[in-house]
Amino acid sequence: MTNPLYDQLFGKHAGKNTPFLIFQDGSILTHAAFLESAAQIAHVLTDNGMVAGDRLAAQVEKSATSLALYAACAQAGIVFLPLNTAYTVDELSYFIENSGARTVVCDGDSKTLLDPVVSKLGARLETLNADGSGSLTDQAKAKPSEFATVERAPDDLAAFLYTSGTTGRSKGAMLTQANLLSNAATLAELWRFTDKDVLLHALPIFHTHGLFVATNVSLAAGGAILFLPKFDLDAMIDLMPKATTMMGVPTFYTRLLQDERFTADLTKGMRLFISGSAPLLAETHRQFEERTGHRILERYGMTETNMNTSNPYEGERRAGTVGFPLPGVELKITDPATGDTLPAETVGQIEVRGPNVFKGYWQMPEKTAAELREDGFFITGDLGMIDADGYVHIVGRNKDLIISGGYNIYPKEIELILDAQPGVRESAVIGVPHSDFGETVLGLVVPDSPETPDLDAILAVAGTSLARFKHPRKLVLVDSLPRNTMGKVQKNVLREQFKDTFATA
Repeated sequence: MTNPLYDQLFGKHAGKNTPFLIFQDGSILTHAAFLESAAQIAHVLTDNGMVAGDRLAAQVEKSATSLALYAACAQAGIVFLPLNTAYTVDELSYFIENSGARTVVCDGDSKTLLDPVVSKLGARLETLNADGSGSLTDQAKAKPSEFATVERAPDDLAAFLYTSGTTGRSKGAMLTQANLLSNAATLAELWRFTDKDVLLHALPIFHTHGLFVATNVSLAAGGAILFLPKFDLDAMIDLMPKATTMMGVPTFYTRLLQDERFTADLTKGMRLFISGSAPLLAETHRQFEERTGHRILERYGMTETNMNTSNPYEGERRAGTVGFPLPGVELKITDPATGDTLPAETVGQIEVRGPNVFKGYWQMPEKTAAELREDGFFITGDLGMIDADGYVHIVGRNKDLIISGGYNIYPKEIELILDAQPGVRESAVIGVPHSDFGETVLGLVVPDSPETPDLDAILAVAGTSLARFKHPRKLVLVDSLPRNTMGKVQKNVLREQFKDTFATA
């Protein structure tokens, strides 16, 4: 009986009384105790009728128990669907319905809002709060602390993560056991993780970075995790002397650099700082090295592939690049029109192939066929080039994706809301540079003459319809939107025109 994901990440630590999660107050959860908690949750899920291949959607705060829920799903063969805690009920309704989730786990405060949605779809609703309380753990307390691991194969689905294009509905990226395992093993070896490492973890765990990179790599190596609920500057500085590694988004590093307590002495016990989810400014690289003597290691990945490239552990970590393709991963630059491979130092679309590449989009065969070639290469939608030394550069996106603070934001979703408001003829949403978040959301609104739209009222509507990280930071009235001869809005022109909007932010 085998279950590669559970066996190789979780099960191999059974009975170990070594620290797994270390909390801000100094308390510790051992590997053994964590696995006992996961086994009890697995009993709850299966006793309530879930079987291997069923989907479980979870919108819960980061906690030891929410991480144990992931382990429980792995052990029971259930497909885990973590959802951003900022999503609104309208957004959640689509994810739950589209995934066919049999069970939904939410924070107790969300239960009243989600009850009608979940009941309508015939799913079961459980609660799990940030402090570990809730209906899920109430049931788990009475369950055995051992669970017979359900057999699964490497190609079986392990998780869904929802992503979007610039048009249309969100897509459920299907990630297999082999996808997650191959990436965790490769990164643990490449970044030299061992059971002696202590990872400072302040990332969310509903996202590839925090769950499938940070957590899985630590599990693969058998190390410990300093487990923070979220980024807290004081806590990061307080705990850093107890850590050996850190993973973060660029915002983490810019905020650390703004604090005079962040010094070379504070970081002397650290061996590695890793950044991803959004581009890191060359200036941040420079300031970080000057301050600490450490050079941040930047890498490149995405929902559908986990990680694709990394700057070297040994060798030059080159600012402005995302390093080299990972061992076992093929990366090429192609002509978007023909698919032909382009020579070095030529900009084109990035395509990748390897054991990390997802299985396809859930119930979207046409979309899968459009982005995942028959030969296994995935068309990422990113534009890049490979320089003469082999380093990969990300130079833009042929989709209009905005990455703000490490979160993906898709303009079309916001534009649909803006366009529906009184006094709006049309809108365009773009990402513009922001010193803290990398990019932030700017909405450009063309008024429907003679009525002038109420921008504050529009922002209020957006605030109730969209997760907070998607909210436009500002709306600007414009007379018209620039278009090409085919009538398509030229967002590149708008980005250039408004690039300095938050220059002093």
